[in-house]
Amino acid sequence: MKSTLSVRNVWLMAISASFLVASCSDETTVFENPEDNLVSETDQSKLDNSVSFERAGVLDIYEDPIASAKRSSITGKDAEAGDYPLTLVAQIAPPTFSNGENLAATHVVLDGDYGYVSYNTVGQDYVGAIDVIDISDPNNPRVTSRVYYTNADLNSIAYDNGYIYVAGGVDSEQSVTATANSLVAKIAVSDGRMNTSNITYGFQEGYNATDVRIIDNNVVVTSGQDGFVVVYDKNDLSALNETAFADLRSVAYNGSEIAVLDAAQGVSFLDQNLNIIRTINIESDFGVDAKRSLDFLNETIVVSEGTKGAGVYNAATGSFIEYISILTNPENAEPGDVVTNGVAVNDNVLLMANGAGGLSLSENKDDSTNGVGVIELTGSINYVASKGDYIFAASGKSGFQIIKLNRPTESLVSSCENLASFSGSSAYTVEQGSEQAFSGSKRFNSITINGSLLLCGSWTVKDDLTINENGVFEMNGTIVIGRVNRQRDIVVKAGATLRIEGNMSIYGDLILEEGATLEFLGDSSTVAAVWGTVSKANGSSITGTFNDYYDKF
Repeated sequence: MKSTLSVRNVWLMAISASFLVASCSDETTVFENPEDNLVSETDQSKLDNSVSFERAGVLDIYEDPIASAKRSSITGKDAEAGDYPLTLVAQIAPPTFSNGENLAATHVVLDGDYGYVSYNTVGQDYVGAIDVIDISDPNNPRVTSRVYYTNADLNSIAYDNGYIYVAGGVDSEQSVTATANSLVAKIAVSDGRMNTSNITYGFQEGYNATDVRIIDNNVVVTSGQDGFVVVYDKNDLSALNETAFADLRSVAYNGSEIAVLDAAQGVSFLDQNLNIIRTINIESDFGVDAKRSLDFLNETIVVSEGTKGAGVYNAATGSFIEYISILTNPENAEPGDVVTNGVAVNDNVLLMANGAGGLSLSENKDDSTNGVGVIELTGSINYVASKGDYIFAASGKSGFQIIKLNRPTESLVSSCENLASFSGSSAYTVEQGSEQAFSGSKRFNSITINGSLLLCGSWTVKDDLTINENGVFEMNGTIVIGRVNRQRDIVVKAGATLRIEGNMSIYGDLILEEGATLEFLGDSSTVAAVWGTVSKANGSSITGTFNDYYDKF
């Protein structure tokens, strides 16, 4: 039985990371057997080995079968090259340690060159962890810091100005410190390393803290099952304000209003003083103890609603707009496993974590949301977050998956603006004697060049890219071919030319036949990352300055 305590008795503490020596007073106590409650991972090889590149490379998107069928029947042509040339950067295996073998990722927040990930344990055990992941090098993410909690689940995480804030649950019966089961903690982090020498904690009523959000100078925490939404001072975690709810799951902020998702009622909009301004009543089954999230999208709010998918509502009026359905329903999935657990918004992109239904991508254009398809990932997708050029997807035992959107930079878009946008087949062929030049951001199945082709933008190729005799392929921007477990090649045949300015990643071999030419333009910022081998026949040549990422040249 898990006990609770009113948030009115919330109090705070700062604890030494060693937990071996601490003073006691009326204001401060310590964990019993405290040295066992917080453990920092010191084995760098264990952190390094948690990163897997086995499936790194080009990701396909399985498009909405109904939309695809309509398009094919109208055009009578092969599938067009698709938008969103995504790549899988790497997978991060969940942390494991003694008595902590069943951890699963629960939340991630992205800031600059780092991702911060929280973990918990399904079931009655209170076990959690935090990872800090360096994503400054898109080809080589690294886990730089890891902390294990042996008496706390961690359900949500936020970052602000050098500090991580985590919310979760603690077994208060196993600790003289935890006065309630819902906790929030503030941990300093610098250069990818957590400093556990001075952690500040606060506790509030509720079965488990479910979400945390930094809003200006405050920390807002929700707790479920007879819990509260509580506003803390960001500096010392002193409680400033509170409002009780039946079963809170998530909190969102659009710059002026706070929105909370209550599984017993729906969405409530709050002002800065936590007064309820208006509500949206939602009768969906949000499940018991299940993670559900919400996010603002332009003038709407998107709510993860389990088997219904994502509900879209007008944020100002509360009126229902539409349901974005789950696009797939795998034959082997258990009933109840295909549910929308979480949603994330990145500009005009809406991502839905649909459990066994995978991670779906939709786009919002002209005040309507249209499904693009399901991203080719393994595992059951339980949570998704996206910021900048990255998507982070939590997929249970398959770990955390880092996906790159490969959006062209503004400077690249500007340099490409005089070229026509690409619109053509995903199996694209340039005929002999033809000269083609395009801008854009597309994913191809294959490219065959018999004439001349210039691509300016961001591109992926699922299968082979071949430049036939005397053909010319020029690429300005980013291009990725193949993936580690499905390696594909670039073949530059006799007398042909491959000219690169930007980033070229080949998950396979680069083959230069007799008389073939590879030219790199610009300075050393041009990157050639070849996972396989570079094969150079007699008479072939490589010129220019570039970064040989894997030392294959």
